[in-house]
Amino acid sequence: MGQQLRIIISGGGTGGHIFPAISIANAIVAKEPNAKILFVGAEGRMEMQRVPAAGYDIMGLPICGFDRKNLLKNIVVLWKLFKSQRMAKKIIREFRPMAAVGVGGYASGPTLNKCADMGIPCLIQEQNSYAGVTNKLLAKKAKVICVAYDGMEKFFPADKIENLGNPVRQSLLDNTLSREEAAAILGLDPSKRIILIVGGSLGARTLNESVLQHLDLIARSNVEVYWQTGKYYHESIMQQLKQLQMPTNLKVTDFISDMGAAYRAADLVVSRAGASSISEFCLLGMPVILVPSPNVAENHQYHNAMALVNKDAAIYVSDAEAPEKLLATAIATVTDSDRLRSLRTNIKTLAKYNSAEEIADRVIDMAKKSSQS
Repeated sequence: MGQQLRIIISGGGTGGHIFPAISIANAIVAKEPNAKILFVGAEGRMEMQRVPAAGYDIMGLPICGFDRKNLLKNIVVLWKLFKSQRMAKKIIREFRPMAAVGVGGYASGPTLNKCADMGIPCLIQEQNSYAGVTNKLLAKKAKVICVAYDGMEKFFPADKIENLGNPVRQSLLDNTLSREEAAAILGLDPSKRIILIVGGSLGARTLNESVLQHLDLIARSNVEVYWQTGKYYHESIMQQLKQLQMPTNLKVTDFISDMGAAYRAADLVVSRAGASSISEFCLLGMPVILVPSPNVAENHQYHNAMALVNKDAAIYVSDAEAPEKLLATAIATVTDSDRLRSLRTNIKTLAKYNSAEEIADRVIDMAKKSSQS
């Protein structure tokens, strides 16, 4: 048996960073069952629960983002950054990684920066079509930069870039349900076209308002609508629906635990334009209407969406226009068989298969070469 590989994976903050990170870790362990993987995240962020639930150890740094509105608060931020760098250095010395992976998010900055300074080879994985600040800063020190979109040379050194796509949740790809079985699980009528509206675990206010303002359109249509409100908005929405006439062809939930079934049942998805979600849509061949969130760094969801829209692989509705036109657009699209077929065909051409496995190969190769040097 060869030397045990030790690898640090750092980053998080959102599911869009965490799901790819866990997928990469799973792929590494599948190839090297003896590998030891340590995650480094940010205290109080989603990764501190999701990573242990996936079976991996994680250490938390007290790092947070800069406050652009209240500059005085950044004194505390700078202190936390300094403390995080010292903690990262201690973690690295004790764990002795042979390679490091950064997926974006607050924690990956100090962790990969210290790894690079200590001679540990680093790989960064950028999910979005518009690179995040942390990854742009780390690019000079990284050996390999894995991306999911063409044209990323405007952010990173071209000779380091490999377009391998975004790793996605394997459970979605392994789903074997028929459309009829999936619809039955969700309590939907499979004889009708089904629209899935999903705004992430917390929900998306604009998507929710778009539905509430057009319940009449849903009621008059011959489609089924499965609406995930998000936990944050659910109670308020259910109170509003009690006062309104809720259409019988509208099903409402706060959270979807089985996204595989939801995607399998749907003929059309309405969604924000997070990078991980888009990668899932491509791999599953899902017709989709994208409503990018305007409340993200560098407006990266808009750039993610347009990378598909410009190839006629998705439909774009702006956040500002959504309350007025989203529902009408969705109903018109889902009842147009030719349009659905075209969207399905075009989005499939953008799919990148085996992303996690290919990224894992790069990481394992770096780690083995590092251990021999």
